[in-house]
Formats: sequence, structure tokens, C-alpha cells
Amino acid sequence: MNPLDRMTVFSRVAELSSFTQAADSLGLPKGTASLAVRQLESELGTRLLHRTTRRVQLTQDGQAYYERCKDLLADVENLQTMFQQTGAQGLRGRVRVDMTTGMARNIVIPRLPELLAQHPLLELELSSTERRVDLVREGFDCVLRVGTVGEPGLVARPLAALPMRNCASPVYLRRHGTPHTLDDLAAHRLVHFVGTLGSRSGGFEHQINGHSRSLPMAGAVTVNNGEAYQAACLAGLGLIQAPEVGVRDLLAQGVLVDVLPDHRPAPMPLTLLYANRRNLSRRVRLVMDWLAQVTQAYVEPPDAGSLIHRAASHKSQ
Repeated sequence: MNPLDRMTVFSRVAELSSFTQAADSLGLPKGTASLAVRQLESELGTRLLHRTTRRVQLTQDGQAYYERCKDLLADVENLQTMFQQTGAQGLRGRVRVDMTTGMARNIVIPRLPELLAQHPLLELELSSTERRVDLVREGFDCVLRVGTVGEPGLVARPLAALPMRNCASPVYLRRHGTPHTLDDLAAHRLVHFVGTLGSRSGGFEHQINGHSRSLPMAGAVTVNNGEAYQAACLAGLGLIQAPEVGVRDLLAQGVLVDVLPDHRPAPMPLTLLYANRRNLSRRVRLVMDWLAQVTQAYVEPPDAGSLIHRAASHKSQ
């Protein structure tokens, strides 16, 4: 294994905090990955990783070396591809992306065949979760973020905003009636969505004179997953407030009903996050540009660059 390959293995171990996961992602035996890092440490004359039976963690020297490794490996990749024509086979290599389950299900995955038909040698690792991943530590090339953005040190590319809808199931409305005003909500229930179970729900979100407000509401069910959020509404457990892209088909089919159209939450910011402009390979730029393109049919245009800072809670579609 040459020095650059050893650096690649070390960087993957550092990002995933695991020799096993790093080896799997690179298609190597675990023993090969472990040997590569030991050889690298021997060449450098320092320990790069603390190893225990439970976890792998960067040493201080390891952290400094990892930061330089990322830059060097990105520069090498750019040098190798700077004269490469995309041709019939397009770009090649792995791109690791994270997004919410709703964005993956409703927008990205249905359009993936088009991208892979143009670039059949491209490999996409697509994480879909409501958890806010650590882009750098977990080794993601970019993140498609729904909601506010607050991570320091990351580059944010605002795309647009997702229109929101207030929804209920016909079963729920037959049982509790249809709310027509905010005062009516005192007799209704909300399915609460939180990023972490145990945290407090913001309640029913709406706008007054362009400012976001939250109205506390009763509700027997709290979820932290977009699939469960929608399922709870379909089961008649309460109202939900979700991006239109996730409920558009259900509304058209009459499976869900749009309620309180004059009291919707502010549109949800949609942003691409990545670590460093200089480190972006051609394939990562390609995937990011493609993500920006395929989301445009479902969004409103950006509001003068204010999407990053707009006060909006992180409700998944």
C-alpha cells in the first residue's frame, strides 16, 4: 500500500471512529486497514489514534495530521481529474450525502436514475435521518439541511425555502371537527415533533405580520422521525405541520386535508452544507449542483440570503 493509500485509510478511520466501518467503506479487510495506520504511525514517529475496545479517537497529533491529509488528498484528486473529460462514463467515485428521510423519499431517490445514467461510475452513499449529523466527524461530503443552520466553520449554500402545510386526516376531522381560527385550536390536538425525545415541542407555529409565533397545544403523541410524524397524522392522532413536498400527493388523494391555510408556518429553509470550498472534488460539486436543480420544483426562491438565519424549527417532512 502506497503512502497516499495509507493516508486515505487513516482519514476514513478518523472520520468514522472505527477501523471496521472504515475498512468496510473502502472494501478492505479490517486487518489491512489497521496495518496501514500502524505503518503510517511508524513512518511519522507519532501515535495518530487512541485505540480502546470501544472506540477509536484522534490524538492531538492525529487531529493536526488529519486536517492536512484532507487537504492533500483533495489536491491529489483534483490534480488527477483536472484534465479528465466526463465522456460517456461521466465522473467516477464515491460521494457521501445526508438528508432527511422525506427529502430522500420524495425528491432525491426518484430522480437518482437520471444522475446515475449520466454517471454510471458514480457511487452515492445516502444517509437519511432526522438527526443532525456531524458533517466533518462522520465524513460526509455535503448535507442537504432542512431547517435552520448554525454549525460554525461550515460553508452554507442557501437553495430556497420549502412551503409548509397544516394537515389532518379525515378521521381526525370527523372526530374533532375542522379548525377555522387559532382560537379553535384549544379544542384540538397536535402531533408533536422534536429532534430529541425529552425536549419540549414548540407547539403550533404560525405567522403574524411576517413574524413567526408558536401556540402551545395539547397532544398525546411526540415523535422524532418524519415517517412516524406522518403516520401519526394518518392514524388520526392530531394535526401536523409539514413541508408541502412530503404531503402533496396525500392531499391530492384526499388522504390528508389542508387546514388553517391562512395560518401556516414560515417556509422552511433548504440549505446545502459542506466543509470547505477548496476541498470540493468535481464529483461532489456535480452532486451538489444536481441536488440544487432537482429541489427547485418543490421550493420557493431564497429570501435575500436570509434563509440561514430565519427562525424556524426543524420539523421533518
